[in-house]
Amino acid sequence: MKNKKITLGQIPVSAVGEVELTYKRLHTADAIIMRNVKVTSSTDVYTFLRSKMEPHIEHIERFYAIYFNRANNVMGVYQVSSGGVAGTVADPKIILQAALLLNASSIVIAHNHPSGNTKPSSADITMTKKMKAACETMDIVLLDHLIVCEESFYSFADEGML
Repeated sequence: MKNKKITLGQIPVSAVGEVELTYKRLHTADAIIMRNVKVTSSTDVYTFLRSKMEPHIEHIERFYAIYFNRANNVMGVYQVSSGGVAGTVADPKIILQAALLLNASSIVIAHNHPSGNTKPSSADITMTKKMKAACETMDIVLLDHLIVCEESFYSFADEGML
């Protein structure tokens, strides 16, 4: 039997890229400590993220996702995007891609407002609704969306907006 060339339409299958996803669990002392961090409130998330955002909290808007296992232990933190003084873009597909790779059970999303105003914008509200719907589709719980500022924060969950 001759070698038959398999094609996908006009494209040979050998020309189609192969997808490889990897996740490396860190074994550093800090990573081991972080895996044992249990988050039980929006204040816990604020305290945790506030330190990560410190150098840029009043200058550049950045968007983060924190991933949790079923016991609400932190599995990882991902800086999703970095923008300007007035906004940043966060793609739910990118946030969920990491959640699926980690086999996360739940997520908290958060971003800072360099202005210091904790009031959610219409874009913040829309993003929260979009993210919640996407999470529900994947059987992942969106625990909260925080807006972090220098002196305070806004929690969508605490305010009944989830």
